Amino acid sequence: MTTPDPADRVLARASLAEGNPTGWFEQLYTAAERGEAEVPWTRGAPTADLAAWVTPGNGRRALVVGSALGDDSELLASAGWTVTGFDVAPTAVAAARARFPESTVDYVVADLLNPPGEWHQAFDLVVEIMNIQAMPRDFRPAALTSLAGFLAPGGTLIVSEVAEEHFDMATWQSPPWPFCRAEVESVAQDGVEPVSLERIRDGARHWATFTR
Repeated sequence: MTTPDPADRVLARASLAEGNPTGWFEQLYTAAERGEAEVPWTRGAPTADLAAWVTPGNGRRALVVGSALGDDSELLASAGWTVTGFDVAPTAVAAARARFPESTVDYVVADLLNPPGEWHQAFDLVVEIMNIQAMPRDFRPAALTSLAGFLAPGGTLIVSEVAEEHFDMATWQSPPWPFCRAEVESVAQDGVEPVSLERIRDGARHWATFTR
């Protein structure tokens, strides 16, 4: 008896077959709200690696990509950052607002592949942790160009994704689609420069920082 694929993989494949690389996120969140699926990246706590890194914001602007239910956004807000958290899934944004009704975070619905123009070079900190890896490689160049474009001069951009080099890709089941080192390095574009790139969690993830 074969084990059924989890809902995120089933929905992702259907969405991609329709040429829509991000539509399945909303479908997954709404299914989870009905109790019919689990969102595998929501754990009710901030990302441990970001919690270990976080520095005082002193009112500077931060952008959290794929803010989900708000844990990373709230972590940065508690450290003094003025935070915008965005997600392509309206259900996720509504859930984050409901979880943190007194929050100072600006939770908004937006698409990384077509972001608001006013976000161009507008943020002193940009955090991308394990979101773009949910897109197949054909869609990543546009997503990474958007990501680099958010960063203000002198700011910091964090990128963390599953590291392809750590796994046997012949047997890997997606999503996510892991990143190779060269893909992470490609964030350095349009004036964005690398600061550090390492493998964390026993080599299973890339953790990179960039500046402009």
